[in-house]
Amino acid sequence: MSRVPLLAANWKMFKGPASAGEFLDAFLPTVPEDGPEIVICPSFASLTAVIEGCAESRVEVAAQNMHFDEEGPFTGEVSPSMLVEIGADGVVLGHSERRALFGETDEDLARKVPRALEAGLTPLLCVGETESERRASDTEAVLSRQVLSDLAEVHDSDLARVVIAYEPIWAIGTGLTATPEQAGEAASFIRDLLRSRDPGQAEAVRILYGGSVKPANATELLGLDDVDGALVGGASLEPGDFAAIVAAAS
Repeated sequence: MSRVPLLAANWKMFKGPASAGEFLDAFLPTVPEDGPEIVICPSFASLTAVIEGCAESRVEVAAQNMHFDEEGPFTGEVSPSMLVEIGADGVVLGHSERRALFGETDEDLARKVPRALEAGLTPLLCVGETESERRASDTEAVLSRQVLSDLAEVHDSDLARVVIAYEPIWAIGTGLTATPEQAGEAASFIRDLLRSRDPGQAEAVRILYGGSVKPANATELLGLDDVDGALVGGASLEPGDFAAIVAAAS
């Protein structure tokens, strides 16, 4: 099955509205007329500015988090409908930093992913193991728990609307990158997990690799059979670097 590659720029807590605008001024002219799907994931402070800046382009915009409820006494949170109202296309969920630093659990994600789908948002669900878990040969156990738990409340017919980003935690922001063999094995294992839910839908799910993706390694990583794109961190902050990664998938 042909899957359209997806390149997502996770800006984390970088780029306020002014610097986000400068990035778009440099990056948008490089976007090809067709090719991979491109998603920028700015901070909440820059979300509206980036949505407005991308309005005349084919670049989509995703938030970096959301709450699973529509409203309530949850200071500092935003709801799915709020994201839709301002024009967001998707939302990153379950990033390892959200899990490790802010206590996000698989139970939380089992509520967030279906809420995002119900609102019409594309969830970019992040999964991945720590260095100690890999050393203990627990990678498959961790991925099984995360994928099956986080998608537990998603109807089989909606699986293809979810994007899964495999991000080995030991490779995020460290300069280390999973070898093509490691990335390919993990992506294939995730697809096998999805086949256990619905074989047909599993073939349509896009699986991204994330973890120190750079122009120098993008072509090799994006050429793997079960890798359908990348969730890019540090390299997405420079318009030239991100444009080169997009070109590698075109």
